Amino acid sequence: MKNWVKISLTGIGLAGAGIGLAFWSGARSWNAETARIVEKLKLSATEGATKTVSFKDFDDLPAPVARYFRLALKDGQPIVRTARIRYAGEFKLNGKWTPFDSEQHFSANPPAFVWDADMKMNPLMNVRVRDGFTDGKGSMNAKIFALFSVMNAHDDVKLDAGALQRYLAELAWLPTALLPSENLHWTAIDENRASATLTDGKTTVSLEFRFNDAGELIEAFTPARFYGTNGEYKTFPWLGRFWNYEERGGMMIPIEGEVEWQMPEGAAPYFKGRIVEAEYDFAK
Repeated sequence: MKNWVKISLTGIGLAGAGIGLAFWSGARSWNAETARIVEKLKLSATEGATKTVSFKDFDDLPAPVARYFRLALKDGQPIVRTARIRYAGEFKLNGKWTPFDSEQHFSANPPAFVWDADMKMNPLMNVRVRDGFTDGKGSMNAKIFALFSVMNAHDDVKLDAGALQRYLAELAWLPTALLPSENLHWTAIDENRASATLTDGKTTVSLEFRFNDAGELIEAFTPARFYGTNGEYKTFPWLGRFWNYEERGGMMIPIEGEVEWQMPEGAAPYFKGRIVEAEYDFAK
């Protein structure tokens, strides 16, 4: 009997070791793939003809946009080339708010981002999520324990548009990338709203940005963003909110934010986060 107990315990130990090795291998492979994508993003990032901010360029912009740039930026400061931002917060999965930690890398030119999140479903299970827009394409990938795939979406023009809209909204965290350029144009709406239109390759998207009287960008809205469910995409209104402005990298950016879908049955918030760390690489 004692021998059987020893054999059973040994088997359990070996099984546990094997599972632990599989989890370690899955995480290692996931991290390596993220690092590869991020490195490609950094290598492809270029510097535009304009290397510094000039307040004189704001004269022809819609009034709330000019007010925002004068708040968020400094005259003569360098333009952001790439950024790395760490977030912590909660993401709604299966009707439950799930804590997460994440790191996101941005390229200002060309438009690109990679978001890598670790979501704690419970003390014993996590889900790794990697969303992105690179090479003009959107992608969404999620794996339990970084091993078992629950989502792998790519090569869809609707996904491309949704990812680029997300990128445009999140430029609140690197405001020099919202400056007008060959691919980004502003259109006036009223004294507190303006529309930004961004084009990358074959994909063009727009968002309505809303500003308060102090000049802070407080909301990004679209009446139609693609929402994927059961293998199909439908459009619904989508809203991002920003608040608690602080200086990072010489720029004023919102430290906290939340995002929601506006469904026929009511608002459906799914992201609440705050910035833990922000690093910028500037044009030289």
